Amino acid sequence: MAGDELKLLGAWASPWVSRVQIALHLKGLNYEYVEEDLDNKSDLLLESNPVHKKVPVLIHDGKPICESLVIVQYIDEAFASTGPSLLPVDPYERAIARFWAAFIDDKLLVPWKQAFSGKTEEEKDQGRKQLLAAVETLEGGLMECSKGKPLFGGDSVGYLDVVLGGLLSWLHGTEALCGVELFDAGRTPLLSAWAERFGALDAAKAVLPDVGKLVEFAKMRRAQLAAAEAAAAAAAAKKN
Repeated sequence: MAGDELKLLGAWASPWVSRVQIALHLKGLNYEYVEEDLDNKSDLLLESNPVHKKVPVLIHDGKPICESLVIVQYIDEAFASTGPSLLPVDPYERAIARFWAAFIDDKLLVPWKQAFSGKTEEEKDQGRKQLLAAVETLEGGLMECSKGKPLFGGDSVGYLDVVLGGLLSWLHGTEALCGVELFDAGRTPLLSAWAERFGALDAAKAVLPDVGKLVEFAKMRRAQLAAAEAAAAAAAAKKN
């Protein structure tokens, strides 16, 4: 839409930011990208998202929209006449897409974080088991939504493709970071083929971070957090 000013506050390693960037790319929308230092958040970020104080934030003509799922839906609705539609037109199919989007964030990401940063091997192993169970369930979701076609959106990229696709670099790094391979051609053939197709899209190539760089970044952050927790525990022990 002519005259629209779009600014995205993000962080290069954030899969939630990648979701928004993919949606903007698919819609063919121009925007200003602002990289945030999450250890020293800008006044603009804090003012734009005072509740969660997190990226991504999309600012459209001075008005901030927060949370990646909300932002992707907003982009699809606010720019309905621009580029392809992401959400299904049919209300029931739209509801199903939103259901699976919530499943991805609640049932896939939560155990992923546990498998990555659990405090004990038992916690990590429990996270890995829940993660694999969620991926197998999502295989059924892809079968339901795609109706036998290559993408969640059918023949073209849809809302769920964007939602899961934004996580793709992290999911490819799961074996190195969590000790489990998520997309296995034998166990989840549909998701395995989907990941290959989505990763080959121009929008994915333009947006998704390099897996190797992401893995090194994640390992560094995990080490930093462990060191900070150890220092805090040692300081607490001295006080006692």
